[in-house]
Order: sequence, then C-alpha cells, then structure tokens
Amino acid sequence: MPCASRIFTGFRALGFNSNHVPLAVRYHQKHNENYVVTCVGKAFHTYNCSRLGIISVSNSHPDAIGCLAVDAYLVFTASRNVVQAFARGKEVVHTYRGHDKDVHLLLPFGNHLISVDEDSQLKIWDIESEEVYLEMSFDNRTFQITVVMHPSTYLNKVLVASQQGTMQLWNVKTGKLLYTFPGWGSAITVVEQAPAVDVVAVGLANGEIVLHNLKYDETIMRFTQDWGPVTSISFRTDGHPVMTSGSTAGHIALWDLEEKRMLSQIREAHGSAVTGMTCLLREPLMVTSAADNALKVWIFDQPDGGGRLLRQRTGHSAPPTKVHFHGSDGQSILSAGQDSTVRSFSTVHDRLNKNLGRASFNKAETKKSGLKRDVHRMPPVTDFASETTRQSDWDNILACHRGLAEVTTWNYQRSTMGKHRLLHPRFDGDEQGAVAQCVTVSSCGNFGIIGYSSGHVDVYNLQSGIHRGSYGKPKAHSACVRGVAIDGLNQLTITAAADKNVKFWKFKDKDLLCTLQLMCQVANIVLHRDSSMLAVSLDNFTVSIVDIDTRRVVRHFAGHGNRITDMAFSPDARWLITASMDATVRTWDLPSGRLVDCFLVDAAVTSLSLSPTFDFLVTTHIDDLGIYLWSNMTLYTHVALRPLPSEYEPYLLDMPSTSRKTQDVAVEVEPEDADAMVVSEFKSPEQISDELVTLSLLPNSRWQNLLNLEVIKQRNKPKEPPKVPKSAPFFLPTVPGLEFKLNTAEEDIHRNKSDTHVRKSTLQPVSEFGQLLEDSMTTGTASFGHLMAVLKATSPSGIDLHLRSLSPEVGGSADMMIQFMKFIQWVLETHKDFELAQAYLGLFLKLHGDVIASHCTLVEQARKLSEIQVSAWANLQDMFNQSLCLVNYLKSATL
Repeated sequence: MPCASRIFTGFRALGFNSNHVPLAVRYHQKHNENYVVTCVGKAFHTYNCSRLGIISVSNSHPDAIGCLAVDAYLVFTASRNVVQAFARGKEVVHTYRGHDKDVHLLLPFGNHLISVDEDSQLKIWDIESEEVYLEMSFDNRTFQITVVMHPSTYLNKVLVASQQGTMQLWNVKTGKLLYTFPGWGSAITVVEQAPAVDVVAVGLANGEIVLHNLKYDETIMRFTQDWGPVTSISFRTDGHPVMTSGSTAGHIALWDLEEKRMLSQIREAHGSAVTGMTCLLREPLMVTSAADNALKVWIFDQPDGGGRLLRQRTGHSAPPTKVHFHGSDGQSILSAGQDSTVRSFSTVHDRLNKNLGRASFNKAETKKSGLKRDVHRMPPVTDFASETTRQSDWDNILACHRGLAEVTTWNYQRSTMGKHRLLHPRFDGDEQGAVAQCVTVSSCGNFGIIGYSSGHVDVYNLQSGIHRGSYGKPKAHSACVRGVAIDGLNQLTITAAADKNVKFWKFKDKDLLCTLQLMCQVANIVLHRDSSMLAVSLDNFTVSIVDIDTRRVVRHFAGHGNRITDMAFSPDARWLITASMDATVRTWDLPSGRLVDCFLVDAAVTSLSLSPTFDFLVTTHIDDLGIYLWSNMTLYTHVALRPLPSEYEPYLLDMPSTSRKTQDVAVEVEPEDADAMVVSEFKSPEQISDELVTLSLLPNSRWQNLLNLEVIKQRNKPKEPPKVPKSAPFFLPTVPGLEFKLNTAEEDIHRNKSDTHVRKSTLQPVSEFGQLLEDSMTTGTASFGHLMAVLKATSPSGIDLHLRSLSPEVGGSADMMIQFMKFIQWVLETHKDFELAQAYLGLFLKLHGDVIASHCTLVEQARKLSEIQVSAWANLQDMFNQSLCLVNYLKSATL
C-alpha cells in the first residue's frame, strides 16, 4: 500500500487521561510505590500515585480496550475477543485467543487468568503456556455474568455474579459449583472483598450496597444511595472502618461500618459515572477515574472524615472545537472544547499543561454552586484568537460563544477567565438575536475585532474593554460576518461575509478602501501577516488566495468534496493546509498552485493549526476528546513533493497514539508507481553558468589565514621543547656489589648517540607539487584540474610548503613559477574557485616577490596575470552593482 502522506506522520495524541474502563492499581514493593493503570482508547497509561506523573504508555492495540486487570508483574487487556499480557507497561509478552465474542471481564488468579466474554463464556488460561485450563459456559437468559472476583483465603474459589441478581461460588480446579446465593432482587454491578475474611460488599443496580458473609450466607448490613446504580466500591485499609462507593451521577459516598451510617459524601467528584475507585493500601488516599477524562487522587483528612482533592489529571470532557498554537516557540497549544473550558497543552511535557477554567456568566456564583450544577455556565467557545505581545499586562485571549453576542476575554498568564465581557448596547435592543461569529486580536495585543451575524464589526480595547468604533455605516456587511483579520502593522482590516464580499478598511479611520466580490459566499478566512496572503474558504468547497496588497485573487484551489472546516498557512507561506468534512487533509503549494499532499483520517477534522516552528500540525476531530500532533517529515528526511494528479485518491493515515512515535516511517510504494515516485537527490552542478563567478565549498579556515601562517606559528610555538619522560625497564639494571647502585652505562651510550647527527644534504629534491607543475608543462591546461584538487586536499601548512618549494633556492625553478602563474590565470579565466585563486596568488607573491622582480620572464608573466586579475575583479564588481541596484529599486518602488 502506498504511503498515505508524504509530509505528515502521526506523532502523539494529547489530552487523554482515562475513559469508562475501570482503573487498576498495583503496588511495586521494590519501588515502594503504587501505580495506577488507566485506559485511553487503544492504549493504556501507567501513572505513579505520588505525583500522578506518567510512567509509561503501552503500544497501540488494533481496537479499543474493553477491560484491563493487573497482577504483580503483568498488565492484562482485552481488545474485542483478544486478550494480551504486557510486561513493563509496554511490550506484549502473551496473547490469548479463543473467545468468539468481545471480552468484558478479566481476573488474574495466581498463575492463571480468568476471562469472560459477552456470551458469558468463561475461560481460565495458563498465563505462561497460553493454553486453556478450564472452560465454562453460562446461559445469558438465566445467568449473565457481570462480575468475577476471588474471595480472600478461599483456595481455588471464584465468586461469579449475574445480571439476574444471583451469585455462584465455583471451584475452578475441579470445575464444580459449590454454592448459589439467591441474591437481593436486583442486578449485581460490583463485588468487592472487604478487609474482614468471608465478607464481600455487593453493589446493586437499585443503589443498594450489601455486606454479605459468604461462609454463613448472611447479610451483615445494608446501605442505600439515592444516586442510581452502584458503579464502584472500595475499603479503607489504614485503620478506619470506612467503605466508599461511586455512583452514575459522579458522587462518592463514604460509609461508617461501625455506626452503620453515611459518614460523608463527595458531591460532583466526577462529571460522569465513577467507574474506577481504589483506596490505596494502608494509606489515607483514594484514586478514582471516570469517563469525563479525569484521574483524581483524594486524601481523607477532613474533620468529618471526608476527603478532599489532592491532585488530578484532567482533559477535555467533551470534544474540542478549536485549537491554535500560542506563542512563537510552538510549544503551547490553546484549545476550546464543548465543555466550555479553555485549556493549554504542551508539546514538551504534560506537567506544563494547564486549565484556564470554564466559561461562566458569574464566576463567584459558580464557585458556590459547583461546576456540575452551575446555572451560570456559558455555551461552548466557537472561535478564539490570542497574542503573546502584552499577555503579562492584560487579557490576551478573545473568545466568542455559541449563540451569544457577548464576547469574553481570557488571561493566559494567570490561567483564568478575564474581567471583560464585550457586548455592544445595540444587541440589547433591535439586534437582540445577533451572535458573535468570529474574532481576531491585533499583533500589538491592544485591540480586538469582533464580527457578528447581523453584519456589524466592532473594535474593542483589550486593556480597558472600551468600545473603540465600528466599521461601516451602519453595518460593515449586509449578511453574516464569517471572518475578520488585521495586518501586521495595524494599517488594514479585512472583513468577509456571506454576501460574497471581502472588504478592506483603514484600521484607524474605519474608512472603506476596497471591496472584492467573490464567486460564492465566504465560509472562513485566514491571514498570513508576513506575506500578506489571505486564504478565503467558500461555500462551494473551494479556496481562494487573495493578495491584500494588490486586492486580487492570485490562486484558486478546488478539490474538497464537503465543507472546509479550517485552514492554516506554513510559516513561510509556501503551503496552505486545509481540512474538510470529507475527512481529508490537503496541502497546497502556493507558488505552483498545485496539490502536493492529501490523506484521509478516521474522523473529519474540526480544527487544525500549524506550528510556528513548522515541526507539528495539530488537529481535532469529530466526537474525539484528543488533540493530535502530526510530525512534519520534511524537516528530517528528503521528501519529493511532486504535484498530485487531479484524480488522486487519498489513502487512510493512522491516527497518532498517546506514545511518541520513535520508529522509522516505512514508505511503501506500489511497483507500478515506483518509477514515478523515485526522485534522485539534487546535486548542484559544478558551474551553473560560465558568466558567473563560482566559489569553492572549502571552509574559510583552509584559505583565509594563508598570509598569516607565520604569525600563527609564532603564537603557537611552545616556550620550551617537550621533555621525553624516562622509561624505566621492568627489571632495573644494577651494578654487582654490596651497595645498591643502578647501572647507567647504557643510558650514557644512548645519550652520546643522540648527540651525533648526520648533516643534511645541500641537494634539494623536487617536491611532489613541483613535479606536478613540470608534468603540466607538457600536458597543458588539461592537468590543471588535478592540480587544483591536490591543493584543495592540502592543509594550509602544506600549501605554504608547496609554494615555498617553487623557489630556485630550494629545488624549484623559474619555469615552475611561470607555470604556477599560468595555473592561477587558468583558474581566473574559468571563473571557478575564485577565493582560492586569490588566496594562493597572495601567498605566492608574498613569498616570491623579490625573485619575480629579478627575472624578466617572471615579470612579463606577472604582467599578463595582473591584466586577467583586474578584468576578473571588474566583472565581479559589475555584477555586484547590478544586483544592488535591483534590490534598491524593489525596496523603494511603489507597486
């Protein structure tokens, strides 16, 4: 299968903490730490309870996880009808296949694992051999299994509860039914072992909690909670006889087992049913999870015995509707969800995530009534804009809400909702049904512009919240405003509406400058301030690119098959990335006006944003709580971006998992398309044009200091020669005698040998470089290329030695010096390696200036070389002047 995308690949999913699958807690004796395991769709997370820091993320499952369980060493998960065992929280070590239906219950049982599917088929597996030890079948009509648990001290016994309200005690070794408990007239939802032997707590669907003695089949006590079915039960084991229970309403009840009464309650502990609850062993702590994407740790230190929230990890409890990178470093992502909250997620580490709060009409009353019963809760945020310029001084985020004309401000620095509510008085009168549709914030952070469904466009000061004027008389547009934008210099304001018009206004004077009419109603606009390019999405599923300087449409893109949901420019304005309700994400190349990349996703993208550093694309999707990061492969690998054909069929790209993607991206290409996709790596030609001057690719250190080598050597010369340390032999030689004395005769002989030396011969042989010059006298300019390659591979000190050897005094000759000047002349005429020729010529003249002046033939050759040198520099100066004139004209000309 071909690669789905040539540019993007899944990197990581943010914002997931837990779901409806109950959590599991394991105690690590060596670390003296409790670890909690939660499910997040197709993977599970492991957190430490001390800080709720994430420890590991499992590999992705092919389908969503239905249930999980843990023992001392392994984590067991069930994905549809396949059960897997994970070691170290990541790697699959065992796989158990054999169920026909989806598995919904797991229970580690010593060296065995018990699994139950939706047909009440119970299997007992040997963990190591992965073989079925025992298999039992139940009829869902008479006994539909809902809970499986192992009573403490009951050897080889398993307690099985049913939807019909009865319980059975089985011996799994012999496969015999030992006893049947008649039940309490309601479906059993949860069974938990009590700290006392033979006693279990049974939670019923009618809200009752029964403490039952299994040995005598007697009910010890009963409690009733008024919040619906019991979803979870746990017991404190730190010396307090307290039982905790969770409900579908999100409340938690604490029961005093000695006085047989309710001790306390924690209202609105979660926004949905409390599916996971565990009291930590011998600690006053309790861990809970729910489908509201929250994992919380509670501590029991209240005067009435109740608990308070100690630490938590939360995310969006409803799908996010808008995401945007905040700041220029590309490390913070602002998101607004359907739960009316605004959050910030970090691409670096989860500890940098923060919650800016939930939108409220009255924050003080919201704190009193609680979040769940909050009557002052505002509708979800539909659009927002942010700037970092003045975020430390005042509110820097502007947000509009679904169905409201009132616009709220938020403060990123203080992580809270702002103090201003921006609402024009006109919307309390004739325009009472108007709704704020779009917002933007100026690059200076001082002003915010709001577009309304009534056609009005207002300007507000973010510091004071004062209205600073409106565009148009009386309205900017005759239809709903779909987008507003401000250029980078606060000179131009752009508004677009459903009346097919894009209007350009003076930002300060509010005067209309130009109106551009398009072929269809405008759906959204996005401005790239640095390049002055405006992307306009239309209701006919096309995108137009408008140059706001010339006020003309310069590009038009068509290809989406449904409504375009969002757009984003790359930082260099070369690409435009668009997402549509047809579940495709397309990348358009603006210079060529062609589609260069397209891929499908599982669910349509509702919002997207591209990082200012160009490394990540972030997306949100329909009915999905996650925020997905996609890595830009063009930053770390060669990507051939050939335009895609108009009939190109996109392929499905896998969604990122919660773990960071570290494996290499495998690109598979169909054989028939292999030739078309192969693109050789670009290699720059040695000479682009004969008229141009080409420089070498050598670093400056190889040629820039040739004239200063003597100074460098003198500076680096050591003050004294290095001393050779005396090497002692393994056996020290001694002189025979009564006194211990070392034999130094050999050392004296070596010292005398070192004092004698051979006189150097006065005959100087021709150097290797000189030999090459002599050979070039017969071959002509054909060997000059090899001569230049030799000099390029030589160090600066070697080049200095080669040029010194050309002097007649040290083995060279005048002919060699003439040939070297001809070599430099050839380099200048070919316009290659210009800076090397200048450096070599400067060193040559410095070393042999006196010799050249004393030989007529050398002087004549030097005169010819000087003419070529002057001509080369004049040509280079002309090209520089021409380029500078063109640049100055483009900078000053008014287009």
